[in-house]
Amino acid sequence: MKHMQTYFWMLLLVLGINDAVFANEPDSVYLVSYATLHDKGRSGLRFAWSADGKNWNLVGNGNGYVKCAFGHQKYINSPYLFQDVSGVWHCVWELNDTVNQFAHVSSTDLVTWDRQAYPYLKQKQQFRRPVVQYDKSSRQYTIAFLSGNQYFKITTSDFKTFDEAVAIPASAYKDDRVTLNLPGAATVTGNVCKVAWQVVVKLTEAWQIKQYKDKQAKESFLQDSIRFNGLKPLTATVSLRPENRKPISDLLIGVFFEDLNYAADGGLYAELVQNRDFEYEPREKLYRDSSWNSSHSWTISGQYLGFTIDSTAPLHSNNPHYAVLDAKQPGGALINSGFDGIPLKQGDRYDFSLFAKNYDGNSRDLLVKLVTQDGKELAQARLHIDSRKWKKYSTMLIARANAKDARLELQPLSAGRLMLDVVSLFPEKTFKNRKNGLRADLAETISAIHPRFIRFPGGCLAHGDGVENIYRWKNTIGPIETRKPQPNIWGYHQTVGLGYFEYFRYCEDIGAEPLPVIAAGVPCQNSGLLTGVCGQGGGIPMNKMDEYVQDILDLIEWANGPANSKWGKIRAEAGHPAPFNLTYIGIGNEDLISDVFEERFTMIYKAIRQKHPEITVIGTTGPFHDGTDYGQGWALATQLQVPLVDEHYYEQPGWFINNQDYYDHYDRNKPKVYLGEYASHGNTLYNALAEALYLTNVERNGDVVRMTSYAPLLAKEKYTQWNPDLIYFNNTGVKPTVNYEVQKLFGNNAGNEYLPSVIKLSNEDEAVRKRFGISVVRNTNDGSVVIKLVNLLPVATSLKLELGELTAGSKADRSVLQGQPGDKLLPVTVTATSVGNILEETLAPYSLTVWRIHK
Repeated sequence: MKHMQTYFWMLLLVLGINDAVFANEPDSVYLVSYATLHDKGRSGLRFAWSADGKNWNLVGNGNGYVKCAFGHQKYINSPYLFQDVSGVWHCVWELNDTVNQFAHVSSTDLVTWDRQAYPYLKQKQQFRRPVVQYDKSSRQYTIAFLSGNQYFKITTSDFKTFDEAVAIPASAYKDDRVTLNLPGAATVTGNVCKVAWQVVVKLTEAWQIKQYKDKQAKESFLQDSIRFNGLKPLTATVSLRPENRKPISDLLIGVFFEDLNYAADGGLYAELVQNRDFEYEPREKLYRDSSWNSSHSWTISGQYLGFTIDSTAPLHSNNPHYAVLDAKQPGGALINSGFDGIPLKQGDRYDFSLFAKNYDGNSRDLLVKLVTQDGKELAQARLHIDSRKWKKYSTMLIARANAKDARLELQPLSAGRLMLDVVSLFPEKTFKNRKNGLRADLAETISAIHPRFIRFPGGCLAHGDGVENIYRWKNTIGPIETRKPQPNIWGYHQTVGLGYFEYFRYCEDIGAEPLPVIAAGVPCQNSGLLTGVCGQGGGIPMNKMDEYVQDILDLIEWANGPANSKWGKIRAEAGHPAPFNLTYIGIGNEDLISDVFEERFTMIYKAIRQKHPEITVIGTTGPFHDGTDYGQGWALATQLQVPLVDEHYYEQPGWFINNQDYYDHYDRNKPKVYLGEYASHGNTLYNALAEALYLTNVERNGDVVRMTSYAPLLAKEKYTQWNPDLIYFNNTGVKPTVNYEVQKLFGNNAGNEYLPSVIKLSNEDEAVRKRFGISVVRNTNDGSVVIKLVNLLPVATSLKLELGELTAGSKADRSVLQGQPGDKLLPVTVTATSVGNILEETLAPYSLTVWRIHK
């Protein structure tokens, strides 16, 4: 998709490299391949070369040319590099001491690598210290390896299928690795090949291109005083070319929600009771937190009250645990502290409910109270528990005062045993007053972006840690007591109270397209923390894929089917008889584009296309904007004619500044782009303006880029697992970032037609030119014209823009985001004004200015 040759010639120009550098070059050299021991090869496969086999030189200053993509460990241990009879390079290596798999990857030039494969050893041997030999008579390759104290070999002719391992004597194992001292006092072990000198040249060129691009990406405002020393205020003349207008996507700005950074439970989901269903599990915290269990967040007061967890005759099989209160006499209470306290507002009403049953036939009263940390009562109600079978009980609590960290107390008023489950407390004032709804201030802050779509529920969350942790939408619908909670791949618990019904309803409430993301039959390529099963783990077995595909087809029926269809009826019974009008489905997320993935993705994609051609499927191209997964993902999408592909990249601000032509070269006849996750590694004004500058150029390419969403969206203070994020929050407040202000300005000032323009700056220095951006779009629905102007320079720019017939109406709104580049929180200033046929404006240093001219 990208013209890499352009980067190289830019590099030659910058470094002044020419053919003389390689004068008197050798015909061939020795090349050793190795991986560093201190990080078990996580930094990648490295090379060194030598003309005489004695004096060695690092290739690319120790750059890693291919990195392992297996699971969360990503180890390269004991790599063995060799060239097959057709000239293709192969590398095999051991992954770790626990799996019965090994790694294989191939390359034609040692620079660009094909997809990685992790074949299984059928007899479950370990795979250590591989060596490879070619047998000319059988035309097969033999891979000998060590497992425990025994040697084995497997054979293959194509590195796709492998014979079963057979034992061999130690004398048949020939390890030709050598141990060398490289420059920098590094001692490494690897095998040596003899290669043409041009192999080293190409490896060096690849590293130099990478260095050049890395240098560009690291450009920051901290260097602006030197970079722009003596720079005078600029003048800019802009000439519009409306005759060259083109239609662009009207879905460009959306949001991506993932239950990361405690974004759902204790966040957007308005439930105030933590561990309401007593289903927290130690494995969710990798057994590192002894308090993370079924009783987490619950304590008792009073010496005569017992509290245990049981699972005999549960409320529902999906929620096997429940609380047992054994009161010897009244006076004690079961206490829940919520998510770092329960926030209350004076006069507000709170819906309380629980499921309960008596151990015997006697009825009992339960006092429900909200109290401050020092015991002051803020609200109370009484429930009469009158059943030996599970039954739901509800009441209303009205807060008498404000509180940041109240707690819930459940006090039995007579002796005996009570069983309790799904203990719930919701503010009545959820977003749009929905039952089982969303926290109003957070939901309103997201809605204020005016997102055209919402992608959910992840991300890595969607495909989970291991096959059993793949997010299943059917587990998240229906009454909350029947939903199936599960471990969160980010290391905590998800009740799935915020499930598919709530996601779709929120989309409808704010006028956004729902965009559910479904795992492509494989778990996260970073799997292994929760399950111990690393990588994609073979994916869902193919004999179970028909059932999995049907689940996806059932989702479409649930969302769009009539109320009398099987799954449409379930939607209607939940309170939504009308269809949700689902149009988009994402299949996969940042996946390793392996044979395992391709087989399952293709099966899912073809089934959807055949049964539901009205659904637009969005594919995936891995986690980066280049590399093997990116190239393989695009190749697969092009081959299958997938309508849209999901690109992800998190980069430094300098990358966004220096890659404004990223989409200019995309083939307009190939799949379109959804930029599903991106951010510029920071929450300063400089980061936000770099993103704004990039978005002006995304709008210019709005014919090929159909959708974008910044990521991650939400982060709870003290529980942030990933930075930067768009919106931070705590229990009582929401803290939008300056990046959020940019997203909001673009989301609320979108168009569906792009009007090209020609810019003439008084200073045409490349660094200056790259930091000034303009985008002019028109909304043909209301006739408004929007002009977005980015000045990422330390000096003001005087602008003159001839609007001509575009200003038939003269009323306009002018919005400005401006400050110092390191500022993190800044307001947007909005003024009502008017504009004539010529717009003259002085753009402040480090600013984004948006003009919306009304028709």
